[in-house]
Amino acid sequence: MALKLSLKPGEKFVLNGAVVQNGDRRGVLVLQNKASVLREKDIMQVEDVNTPGRRIYFPIMMMYLDEAGAAKFHDELALRLSEFMGATRNTDILAECVSVSRHVLAREYYKALMAARKIVDYEEKVLDVASSVHRSGDQG
Repeated sequence: MALKLSLKPGEKFVLNGAVVQNGDRRGVLVLQNKASVLREKDIMQVEDVNTPGRRIYFPIMMMYLDEAGAAKFHDELALRLSEFMGATRNTDILAECVSVSRHVLAREYYKALMAARKIVDYEEKVLDVASSVHRSGDQG
């Protein structure tokens, strides 16, 4: 099954470990076989790995981009998932953590990455709410 990517001008993506950038016009790329592709918006830099959810996302991203070296990220992921699951009581997010684990065990790294994205999004929403509550408390 082919994968069709519609690219914005200048948009970057990673294709099997190589960083590729689209030219100055919109473009379409069709991949005819299995490849590890990650859009710029889904790529996390090591300096951005600064929250528990991001510490889950990052090793999965590395597994996806380097399947041959995926084993070296398993222990880090297991530790981070365990820590996160011990700190949250949200049943939907706990289910996403289990989903991440299942996908990784099945070597379905892209699916695991998308489940991990939900964890990061949830975390950002919770941190944003906590931050705004803290800010409104300072004004009183």
